[in-house]
Amino acid sequence: MEKAIEWYGDVLGLELVYKLEQHGWCEMSTATKHVTIGLGQTEEVKPGSTTPTFGVVDIEASRKHLESKDVRFDGDTYEIEGMVKLCMFYDPDGNSYMLAESLTTEIPS
Repeated sequence: MEKAIEWYGDVLGLELVYKLEQHGWCEMSTATKHVTIGLGQTEEVKPGSTTPTFGVVDIEASRKHLESKDVRFDGDTYEIEGMVKLCMFYDPDGNSYMLAESLTTEIPS
């Protein structure tokens, strides 16, 4: 994680917004307002396995809308207590995406 944070900072000019050691996760800000890059730490590295995440105001309403369009989700919406609600969904080609509803004003959505 530290090497990734350093690389994204030095090479792409991103700035660390926050890091959650216990969840193996951090977000870095870009030069584009309201656009961040989330970095997640995993056991197995899979190049090309990024997951674009859409910040939404109401995750349940957003999910309901996508489900009405027959979008396939990967399990239930889950919550990192007091921080964020998340759910994963797929496009018709099987590419993964995520919805995220911030539960705090400290983390941009």
